[in-house]
Formats: sequence, C-alpha cells, structure tokens
Amino acid sequence: MSQTPALQPLLHERLVVLEAPTQIWCSPDGSIGGSPVDGVYVSDVRVVDEMQIAVDDRPLEHLNTVTPTASRVRFTALARQLDGPDPDPDVRATLHAQATDSGATYRLGFRSRLTVDRPAEVRVALRADATPMDVLKSGLAHPMQLDVALAGDRAGWEAEAVSVRAEFAEARASVNGSTLEVVWSLVIPAEGEIGVSWSIEAAIADAVVLAADDEPPWVAPDLSGVDHRLRAWVERALDDLACLRLVLPAIPDAPFLAAGAPWFLTLFGRDSIWAARFLLPTGTRIAEGTLRVLAELQGRRVDVDTAEQPGKIMHELRRAPLHIPSEHIELPPLYYGTVDATPLWICLLHDAWRAGLSDDAVRTLLPNLVEALEWMRDFGDSDGDGLLEYVDESGRGLSNQGWKDSGDSVQWRDGRLAEGPIALCEVQGYAYEAAVHGADVLDAFGRDGREWRQWAERLRAAFHERFWVDDGRGAYPAIALDNAKRPVDSLTSNIGHLLGSGLLSPEQARLIADRLVSPELSSGFGLRTLSTDAAGYWPLSYHGGAVWAHDTAIAIMGLVKEGFPAEAAQLAEGLLTAAVVFDFRMPELHSGDPAADTSAPAPYPAACRPQAWSAAAAIVVLHALRS
Repeated sequence: MSQTPALQPLLHERLVVLEAPTQIWCSPDGSIGGSPVDGVYVSDVRVVDEMQIAVDDRPLEHLNTVTPTASRVRFTALARQLDGPDPDPDVRATLHAQATDSGATYRLGFRSRLTVDRPAEVRVALRADATPMDVLKSGLAHPMQLDVALAGDRAGWEAEAVSVRAEFAEARASVNGSTLEVVWSLVIPAEGEIGVSWSIEAAIADAVVLAADDEPPWVAPDLSGVDHRLRAWVERALDDLACLRLVLPAIPDAPFLAAGAPWFLTLFGRDSIWAARFLLPTGTRIAEGTLRVLAELQGRRVDVDTAEQPGKIMHELRRAPLHIPSEHIELPPLYYGTVDATPLWICLLHDAWRAGLSDDAVRTLLPNLVEALEWMRDFGDSDGDGLLEYVDESGRGLSNQGWKDSGDSVQWRDGRLAEGPIALCEVQGYAYEAAVHGADVLDAFGRDGREWRQWAERLRAAFHERFWVDDGRGAYPAIALDNAKRPVDSLTSNIGHLLGSGLLSPEQARLIADRLVSPELSSGFGLRTLSTDAAGYWPLSYHGGAVWAHDTAIAIMGLVKEGFPAEAAQLAEGLLTAAVVFDFRMPELHSGDPAADTSAPAPYPAACRPQAWSAAAAIVVLHALRS
C-alpha cells in the first residue's frame, strides 16, 4: 500500500493574529485544531495545537469575526443553549483574542437580556505542543505527548529550550494526557454581563529574534483625498508591518521586518531589504535597522556549508537547521545562499542616505559597503566574466538563489530547466546600480569610487552583449544565462527589476515597459512571474505563473523612475484590485488567472500572510497612483 505523501498545510481559509514573534492561527470562529497549521506559536515553536470551547457541553455558534488590529481579534457567537423559549437570541458570547510578544491572552464574555440569572458551565480544552515550525511546514507533524503540570491557577509544560505557562483564574482544572481542561461555573446575571479569561505565555531559551519594544518607526503617509480602497490597504498594511517588527538580541535598537507568517517570521536578507526600501517614503528608521543588522551578520570567511563568503549579506536566520527532506535541502541556522542580498544591501544604503539617513549612520557602515562591493567583484562574479552568478556548492542548499528560489524557477520557454551556474538578469541590474551608487556614497564621504564605476561599465557591456533575445515580437532580456552562458529565453517578470537600475537605455526601457503591460505578463491583478506563452506556465505555479505583489511593486517603482507613469498606474491598479479581494491583507502571492476571465484571482493556498514586502507594496502603489 502506498503512503500518502506529507503535504504542506494550506493557509488560505485560516485566520491569523500576530505580534512578532507570536502568531495565532485558527478557524474563523476562533477554535484551534481544525487545520494542520492551527495553533499558538512563539518564535519558531507551536506551543498549543488545539483549543476548543464549550458552554454546557455544547459549542458556541459563530456569528461574525472582527479584526480591529493585526494583533487582536473579536469573535461574536450565540449560546442558544442558555436562551429562553423565544426565537430571538437571549445570550451573546464574545471571545477576545490578542497575540502578545510572548504568547496569547483570551477573554470570553457573556451578555444576557434574560430577566433571570442563568447558570452556565464554560469548558476550555487546550492541548500542549512543542512542535518546531519546519516540521509543521513539511507536513510531518504529529500530536506530541507532553507532561502538563498543574499548580493552582497555572499549568506548565516544557520541551528542550521551550517553556510554556498557562494561567486561568477562579476555575477548576484537570489534565488528561497532553490536554489541559479548565472549567468555570458561572452565573450570568439577569440583563448583565460576566466573563472569564486565560493566557498562554512561552519562553524560548535560545531564540534568535525578539519583539521590537518601541513604537512603529515610520510616519504614516497623508491619505487625504486618496481612493478609499487604497486608504484601506495602506492602513491595514502599516498595521501588519508594525506587528512584523523584530530585533536581534544583540542589537535591540535596530528593528527590521520579519519576512512573513507563518513560516518566515524571522530575518531574511532580501525580503527585509526590499520591504525597508518600499517604506523609505515613510522614514529611514527601518532601513537603518535593517542595514545595521545585516552588516552585523555580514560574511567574514569562506564556508561552503553555509555559503558564507567575505562581504556577503546573509539569506536567512533560524534557531535550528532547516530540513526539507522532499527537496533534499538542509540549511544551517545562519545561511548565506543568496546572490542578490549583497547588491540590494548597497542599494538600500544609498537610497536611505538620499532619503535622509544621517551621515554618521552612513559613515559607520562604510567598511561594510566596501566589503559588499568587493564581494561582488571577488565572489559574486565567480568566473570573471563581468556578471554575477550563483551555484550551490554544498549539494544541500538552495539550487536557485535569486528571489525566485524554487527548483523550477529558471526555465526555458519550452519548459526545460536551466542548469547552473546561473546568472540572473535582474541581479545584473542590482549589481550595476549597487556599483554606481556605492561609488556615489564613497565619493561623498571622501573615498574614491572610480574603480566601481569602471566595474559597472564592464558589467553593462557584458549584459547587453549576452542577455537580449527576440521572440519575433521584439527584443527583451532573457531571465538568465545558463552554465554554458546561453540566454535562457523565457519571458518573465524579472525584466521589470531592471527598470530604474541605470542599466538600460531609454529605448530598452520602452521595450520592457511594453512587455510588462502585455496580456502575456499582466494578469490584470499584477504581473505574472512567467509569460502565458511559456510551456511551463501555470497560474498556480509558485514562480511559474502566479503573481507576487512585491514583484509587481518593484516593476512599478522602475516604471515610475523611467518615465512610464501610465504603465505604472495600470499595474498599480491591478494590485489594488487584488488587495480588495484579499480584504486588504495582500498575501505572499496569488494566482495568475486573467482579470478578463474572473472578477477575483484565486488564492495561492499555501501563501503566507501577512508578508512584509507584500504589505509594503501598498506604499509603492500609493506613490505610483499619486505621481
């Protein structure tokens, strides 16, 4: 008999409440346990995997759900088992849930219109857990058997570096296996209210990220006169971003944005950089924190297993190694397998400086800037051909190391996968911009940037000699060069990242602008990652046809810089239409289905949300539609 393969949990029908590094995933009625992703998480550990509420041994009947902020939710329900004989409901129940920086708090209140007191027994069952996040993502999680200890109004459980405490007041409690059951015997007063509360708090002894303890470090943009849809998206995006802020324990005054929930609630070099770059119109504090944190972790030595190299900016930070057996991937806790984070760090430093980052802050980072530039020259261009390329040397890392990092993301128009080392088109744009703007920063601070401008010109010449292809409808840049330096000819959204980098002539920028708004790439809800003309196109393919908000936002930024406001507005309007569909919490990605065929794009069922760069895309759209 064949075994059912392990499947990653789907997310699209679940509700999330978060205050990084805590997140609560539950059903729309607030119960936990109906989906594999459900639970209360702190850092990268799920500490509760089931929560059920009963009143007089019957469940409540859900009415509606309201999320006033990203960290709070309110569920309204009926308790008809407590009602009188009339058909109208007499007793309403309201469950308030809040994610905190170390756990979750709950309050269940009852309000009655009955003219007599009504006794009721409230029962809450919590199942203890300590499953690591990567086990859950792989679909390999199973209920854990943990010892739950009772002590008065508290209960606790532990596993490895995880310590959890549940608190409840004026209740009786019991333990059955790993399940904690708490019971309150209440009397709901006539025409009155009463409630009960409980909380869950966890400590992770070796946590690598912590909650940011200050106020959101940005100034909300003026939204007067803004389209009501865009206003709603920006407001929700900033609320989500406020709850995605984290710090490293060693640098508590340098906030950055976690990549996204549930799987990536930690530092990701590329993601955190782009999100900070999108937010520069609101201030430079997040950019400064991101720059400082990544500079602190900048590579110092050559290590094949971690992909570390001197001057290189890291890819991701976790508490423990990440194992993905189905893909033969094993990543160390601090992993450097990215080709683009280093030039993007330089671009962020320059843009933040231009946006008002203090000279003192920039001056402190000048040694890191020089090391990052030298990494592009000495390691990024591993074969000396003037272009940046990547290859996984460990055999256990990511096979693709650009932002499209899935195994099938770099493919020919006929569907064949390209073989590495791979030189991605957009990475050449990042590197060119980084070299030129890095030189500008060096010159402004009394150092000589001429070497890097010369290096950039060599890259420009190599790019234009090798990357351009023609499909009979005109020229465009190939997604990449393969191991034989052949241009991989599929038409992709990657070309949008070249706009605004300085690498293109006005005529070349025009060619790309036209392609971006063509029906092959533009779905009407944003840019498809792969053209519909490609053999490998599929609207629900992660990097082969789906739409990513941040990817479209990068193209929009470039279109504005290159002087194509109409094209920028067209793509921006597409993202705004999608934002409405997703209740203004833009997911990591959504389907590439054409707007001509459907009024709403289908959700990508495993998409993370909120996602920092998807949320921050709202600021890009705001400025594009105002320009």
